[in-house]
Amino acid sequence: MSTQAPHGGGRRSRKDLECTAAATAYQRAFVADLRRRVVDNGEPFVIAQADTPHEIFHVMDIPLITNQWWSAYISAKQLSPRYFQVLEQLGYPANSCRYCSLGLACTLDGDPSTAPWGGLPKPTVLVARVTCECIEHVFGQWAKALGTEFFPLEAPGWTHKDPQWFTRSNQKWEEVYEERRIELLVREMRELIAFLEKRTGRRFDEEKFVSLMHAINEQEAYLADAARLIGEARPCPVSIAEQMPNTMIPQWHRGSPWAVAHAKRFRDEVAQRIAAGAGVSSNERCRMMWIGAGLWHDTGFYSDLEEKYGAVFVWSMYTPFAGPQYIRELHDRPLHALASRICSMNEVLHLPPWMNEWMVNEAKRCGIDAAV
Repeated sequence: MSTQAPHGGGRRSRKDLECTAAATAYQRAFVADLRRRVVDNGEPFVIAQADTPHEIFHVMDIPLITNQWWSAYISAKQLSPRYFQVLEQLGYPANSCRYCSLGLACTLDGDPSTAPWGGLPKPTVLVARVTCECIEHVFGQWAKALGTEFFPLEAPGWTHKDPQWFTRSNQKWEEVYEERRIELLVREMRELIAFLEKRTGRRFDEEKFVSLMHAINEQEAYLADAARLIGEARPCPVSIAEQMPNTMIPQWHRGSPWAVAHAKRFRDEVAQRIAAGAGVSSNERCRMMWIGAGLWHDTGFYSDLEEKYGAVFVWSMYTPFAGPQYIRELHDRPLHALASRICSMNEVLHLPPWMNEWMVNEAKRCGIDAAV
């Protein structure tokens, strides 16, 4: 089977699950509606980093554009080289974080004829955790260019790091992620809620928020179950080229009825393939682990290795991350439970000793032979 996409784009990956097409179709319709609300209707909206409390915006029905998603959208339009050149011409350092800077570059370029959606209008606010100086500068300058405000969320240091966080994070999150760090973020989130209520006229409904948190737990449990099934199965039933969209598209909509139902559908289709003895490769010889962001622009790369060499990418961070990092026992403190997830998102996914201990454990769990 050819995996070459037309018009010089990335290679297409083979699709074995019916739910994969359903996820991409849902996201396509959502993006069209998001553009209508933000650009055509001029609704108040937020630009935010992925590791911020999206649940607040969802509960308040405030449209959200995630910086990482917007950067990927720009890249899909083949505009990255243009905007990197814009930053260079404006004197920005060549070693700046390009993935996080594309949205800023698009705004600074100021060319509606080229920019996706004609460029983003003025948002109500930009929100980011200050996990590095680059993010602070990017969001501060982006807010200034858009004529709006930047609401930073602090990322304080740790006095205790738990390498085995993934074994206790669902129930013992107060201990694992430090009460003082959680309390700080709760205060900041309450300030953010008050800011949004004042600026948008929309209200934060506590009961709706609690219901959303319970729904998220249900969704993430389905994804965690799928990750367990995939890791245990021989041969591997589903490539990461399908794990990625079936996990991350629902994550952008986490807790919504569609997202919960889709996570269950994904889990069920994985189980069906295992029961049928179906594998990604007809000759699985090497079980691989992909560390870092997936090749969203060229998922056919994975299919090529599967078909030619029997090298199957069993694992990427997206699906296995759902269980330990998203599921939270609420303990009658739903805002604190959310804060425990947000205040640790970047750390457990990217920094030692959190990341490396989890990935070593995952490699053993999934019988990994090699990592890339």
